[in-house]
Amino acid sequence: MHLISLPNKQLHCGNKILDLSRPQVMGILNVTPDSFSDGGKHHHIDNAIEHAEQMIRDGATIIDIGGESTRPGADAVLLDAELERVIPVVQALAKYDVVLSIDTSQPEVMQQAVQSGAHIWNDVRALSREGALEMAAHLNIPVVLMHMRGEPTTMNQLASYQHVTNEVLIELRQRIDCALQVGIKAERIIVDPGFGFAKNTVHNLQLLDELWQLHQLGYPILSALSRKRFIGAVTEQTEAMDRAVGSVAGHLLSIQQGASIVRAHDVRATVDAIRVWEAMKSWPHWE
Repeated sequence: MHLISLPNKQLHCGNKILDLSRPQVMGILNVTPDSFSDGGKHHHIDNAIEHAEQMIRDGATIIDIGGESTRPGADAVLLDAELERVIPVVQALAKYDVVLSIDTSQPEVMQQAVQSGAHIWNDVRALSREGALEMAAHLNIPVVLMHMRGEPTTMNQLASYQHVTNEVLIELRQRIDCALQVGIKAERIIVDPGFGFAKNTVHNLQLLDELWQLHQLGYPILSALSRKRFIGAVTEQTEAMDRAVGSVAGHLLSIQQGASIVRAHDVRATVDAIRVWEAMKSWPHWE
């Protein structure tokens, strides 16, 4: 295991700052009827706000709001439907002392979300939709570029690699170059290897073991493996809700390799695990 310190870096998110030298927990808020783990549970705004409040109390410093399911085989969502799901939640949560991330590939959704108080663009398609790069440059906000091949309907057929980590590095570097070319600032970029997206269990495990290699890119790393299918395959847990322990273990392995942000369904468990890890690192000074 390669133990790597987190970067001494601050991420400016509007009037809020994230210290990426300490692990930050991004709580998942799916406002969709069909997400793989919790689809439909937070589809109504009151339930969504209640769940976000609980994740903030549990220690999440970022809330990631998503209005489109990107599980394997998921259908595309119309723009109006995504806006209707996401924007009222952003407006309601903008008053809280938390960074708001939007899990979307739609430039129009991100534009309206920022106008409503959002801070980070988290894009599973790495700003590949028409107009997305230009919109990100215009908005001048932090962006998460995630590795994926194809679309949710086709990605499982594209999970073919000679060496998954090397190819993820190459393909992420291509998206980073595109971002820089349109004027997105380097200090705004975060990279995500895309666990579970166009990758089978073996690919995901190799990528987790070699996550430290993503530091070659020179950008903060987000690890998003919460409750993913490969966690279930390893732990023999068929139900996504039963994969919390395996997810926490994967996130700690990610942090030990220098991941600054972990994206989690089980915020309380993740925060507690990180606290033990931080206490272990500082035990000579513990009082």
